[in-house]
Amino acid sequence: MNTSRMLAFDPNYEPFPCHEGDEVFANGIFQFNISHMMEHIHSGSLIVKTERIDVNRWFKTHYRPSVNEKHLQTVDIKIPVIQAEIRPGKYSIIDGNHRMERAYREGAQYVDSYKLQAEQLVPYFVNKQGYKAFIDYWNSKL
Repeated sequence: MNTSRMLAFDPNYEPFPCHEGDEVFANGIFQFNISHMMEHIHSGSLIVKTERIDVNRWFKTHYRPSVNEKHLQTVDIKIPVIQAEIRPGKYSIIDGNHRMERAYREGAQYVDSYKLQAEQLVPYFVNKQGYKAFIDYWNSKL
């Protein structure tokens, strides 16, 4: 077990308030406030790695969700997607699946991304239940 990346549960954890209009990514009980993430990335208060994703290679190794065809036409593939480390060393797109799909369909070679490690995700849960579940899940995978 790799204990160096164990996450400690904070019983006083308070999620960021979620306001009407905030974008939220839901993956089961794990719900992240994307609006706050992007705000903090753009303000520089959240420093994240960046990565160019090879679109074709990514689609060969990742699940391809269904997309809303109307929304697909409105997305800008120049806006970076957000990758989140949900399992140790494994990243999932939590914002930008439509951009990835459009890039694939248009034959774009790369899409830029922000890459958040698990430790950076902790402040962005929309509720305590998801936070607690993530801590338990993450620690069980180390």
